[in-house]
Amino acid sequence: MRKIQVVLTLALIVAIGFVGCVPQRKFAEVKSAKEESDAENMELQRKLDNISATTKEQGTTIETLRKSVSKLNEDTLLYGKEYRRLRVMYDKVNDLNNELLSKNEKLLSSSLDENRKLLRDLEKAKEALQVKEDSLYKLEKSVKEKQAALAKAQKDLFDREIKIKELDSLLQAQRSASEMLKAKLEAALLNYKNKGISVREENGKVYVSMEAQLLFPSGKTDINPDGKAAIIQLAKIIQDEKDLNITVEGHTDTDKINSAGLIPRDNWELSVLRSTEVIKLITSNSTIDPTQLSASGRSEYHPLDAEDKARNRRIEIILEPNLKELYNIIK
Repeated sequence: MRKIQVVLTLALIVAIGFVGCVPQRKFAEVKSAKEESDAENMELQRKLDNISATTKEQGTTIETLRKSVSKLNEDTLLYGKEYRRLRVMYDKVNDLNNELLSKNEKLLSSSLDENRKLLRDLEKAKEALQVKEDSLYKLEKSVKEKQAALAKAQKDLFDREIKIKELDSLLQAQRSASEMLKAKLEAALLNYKNKGISVREENGKVYVSMEAQLLFPSGKTDINPDGKAAIIQLAKIIQDEKDLNITVEGHTDTDKINSAGLIPRDNWELSVLRSTEVIKLITSNSTIDPTQLSASGRSEYHPLDAEDKARNRRIEIILEPNLKELYNIIK
């Protein structure tokens, strides 16, 4: 600033010196130049003042920045220490993390092996469970089938019990009927009791046994009058019994027949012919349905007494209740 003022002063002196030496035109030029210089100087002075103000302001800013830099340096130092501390901590954490990762990998590996084993065990358990479920299903099916069979068996048993009761009731009724028939026949044939006629009840059947001496001459098939009367009386008693099966059996002793080829030729024919004659006499003197009657010859092979031939020569009229209803119940 001071240098500029000196330069301007010298320029002014030179100009004054030139004034005295130069003409008026030159003076005007110099004056004009001076004025321009003054104006320029003032402009420069203004700029200089602005620069000075700016420089002062910048100085203040620089000082502020210097303080900031100092503060930053301090912070940087502090942050550096903190960074180093954090770095140490980070390294420790990183090491710990690596250790944890390693352990985790081992655990994962171990867990995978254990998981695989568990999966294998689970599959085996599932297979075993499936086998048990299949077995249980079969067992349940078998139980249901057995329950159905048991229910059917119980129903069948119940039905059979009913049938048995019905059968027992019928048997009881028939037994009672047989006993009543026996008593009735015994009373009706009482006069013939000492003439070779006996009545007995056995297994639900009534047997009227007539000795041959009452009915037939020796070796003959013609019935004696007393025998005819006894048979007709018997037929009258039983002709109203529609539910009887009547079998007439002829029996002989062991004596052989010497008929020289005439009928009867043997004991078989004799037993059959005698039973047939009795049936003819019954049908012709009663209302008995012939379908209730049957003739049978037993010859000598069903004796009553091996020591008494007279007892073995006989006609047995077997009165048996019709068991059709019983058979239907049993079926």
